[in-house]
Amino acid sequence: MRSAFVALFLAIAAANLASAASFPKPNPDRAFADLKVYDEAGRPWRAAREDWAGARQRVANDPAWADWLKRERTTVDAWMKTHRDRVEWVAGWSHDGISPKDGSRVTWTEKIPREVVQFFSSPSDPQIEITPKLFAWWVVSFRGRHVDTMERAARLFRLTGEARYADWVAQQMDFYADNYLKWEAPKPEQGARLFWQTLTEASNLVKFTEAVRLLGDRVPAAKRAGWADKFFRPEVAVINKNMQTIHNIATWQRCAAAQVALLLGDEAMWREAIDGKFGLRRQMADGITSDYLWHEQSLGYNNFVVRAVLSLFTAAGIQGRADELAAEMSTAENLMIAPTYLRFPDGRLPNPADSGSIGTAPNREVFADTYRVFPTTLGLEAVAGVRDWNILLDPPPAVSSSNGPPPPRAVVLPEVTSRSFETTRMALLKSGPWQVFVHYGQLTRSHAQAEALNYSAYFGTTDITHDSGTVGYGSPLYKGYYARGANHNVPLVNGEGQEPQHAGELINFSATPASVSVAQPHYRKDAAATRTLKIDGDRLVDVATVTCNGAAKKGLGFALQLQGKVKLPASFAAEKDFGTGSPEPFRYWRNVRSAAYTDRAEFDVAYGTTTMHVVLEAPGRFQLFHGSTPDVPPHRRETFYIQLAEPAASATFTTTFSPAR
Repeated sequence: MRSAFVALFLAIAAANLASAASFPKPNPDRAFADLKVYDEAGRPWRAAREDWAGARQRVANDPAWADWLKRERTTVDAWMKTHRDRVEWVAGWSHDGISPKDGSRVTWTEKIPREVVQFFSSPSDPQIEITPKLFAWWVVSFRGRHVDTMERAARLFRLTGEARYADWVAQQMDFYADNYLKWEAPKPEQGARLFWQTLTEASNLVKFTEAVRLLGDRVPAAKRAGWADKFFRPEVAVINKNMQTIHNIATWQRCAAAQVALLLGDEAMWREAIDGKFGLRRQMADGITSDYLWHEQSLGYNNFVVRAVLSLFTAAGIQGRADELAAEMSTAENLMIAPTYLRFPDGRLPNPADSGSIGTAPNREVFADTYRVFPTTLGLEAVAGVRDWNILLDPPPAVSSSNGPPPPRAVVLPEVTSRSFETTRMALLKSGPWQVFVHYGQLTRSHAQAEALNYSAYFGTTDITHDSGTVGYGSPLYKGYYARGANHNVPLVNGEGQEPQHAGELINFSATPASVSVAQPHYRKDAAATRTLKIDGDRLVDVATVTCNGAAKKGLGFALQLQGKVKLPASFAAEKDFGTGSPEPFRYWRNVRSAAYTDRAEFDVAYGTTTMHVVLEAPGRFQLFHGSTPDVPPHRRETFYIQLAEPAASATFTTTFSPAR
């Protein structure tokens, strides 16, 4: 799995380098203005600050802040007292923490495996063997928490003046600097030593950097110089030789290097991180589409990249360099806001590409965490009553005191309407009770799944069909099921979906009447495909066509994922050998039943109090399979698979959803 992962990333880098192109984003500061809070100069961003004197007054005079500080001390003190990192611990991959039984995520515990606990567990798997891979996963999680505590302890030193916090942080820095070269890189081609991959190396490097910055003159210059030579510069050298491309990981790496540059006062390092060939400016220009969506298309990466740049933008504001990044800050703020315009009526998001669990919008946690740089009505509302380090050091106007002024204006979520996101290869239809999201192509191989032409749909607040995303990358289900066509609402050729990734084409888009037609001329090396989705009153009609190249005939089929319960007729019989001789995804089906049909099949599907009448149409005779399939782990759902009775050169599959009468 890991060698394949490395090969994939090398291929991704080459493909990205060849295809990267800047997306026009005129006047980014004016986009999504209904949620932004502008300053007197008309800027939607602000330079973060830190007010330590004011923070000391707040914890001294405000009982609520005093209680918060007591809890923070207790948590940090407990960790400092009982936890130490070890040179012999080699970190693993964060995605390896998954149950072998069902792909659910393992619950992390601070108790040392094999010494204090003998098994791991997940919410659906109570006893999981501690394998070497899972132990290494535990180490990477432990080390991240340890470094996070270093940063918190450094803040407590600055706030309270208690030398014991600074001394503990300095001891940890000595440990990492003195032993840095003793750790073997788990992936020699990347060179990360403390963590399994350079993404985690970079995201934790910003914590190391901030902890040392906060110690200030408490640390003698000679010791700081030693940390720079033995730890910080080698770390930057490692992350700078990786991911020379446009990618979410590359963005984290450039932001980490830029913060080290600020810490060390190294202008050449700063310029390379910001203005280099794959520096931050180009990551923002080429990685964010004109729709302000991240080009790897997993919507979770919008917030992931926002968190990467937030740490840099915060540091730049504190150190007086925010103006240099004004355009990038305006652009990144839009990356945070854009998914709000894609949300379904229940607040959940479409889930294209290989995000994990389905996201929600607006993500109030992210809006709250970013208010120091991206003030928004949502963010200011979300932090009301919250007490954390951000608010203690840089209180927003609405929470500057217990009787502070309200946010600048009320939060009004934007209306979701039919829109074409052509630069991101997506479209959204909204009409009457229906809302439909279609994903018709990819811009890069990174995080792409065999899902071109896939769609998700809601009827009011009822989830009719959705994209399940993926499981942890360390699971065989990742490549064996979730990334494959059979897990999506797509036509299949010999049981497989799209391969390789391709941008696809928008043929037609209409908001009124609501319809979209899209194509994949290179759906597979031996086939093309098209899809038209239209909302007709209270009906959703989907027409998908797959055509083999030349006169070749293939086994053509169609998969449909359902979040409801199908009322199957008695004509469906159990399939004992389903999956034998078929592509791997079909081996994960359970309780499979099938029946033969000609031209048309129809069913009622119960979605709680809503029942949909579903009509499936295919040319001539076909076998219709029904079974239980993996959904967002550990859940399962119901799936239909249509398989034409005979190989064909082309086929059109029509699906109609309408409320049952």
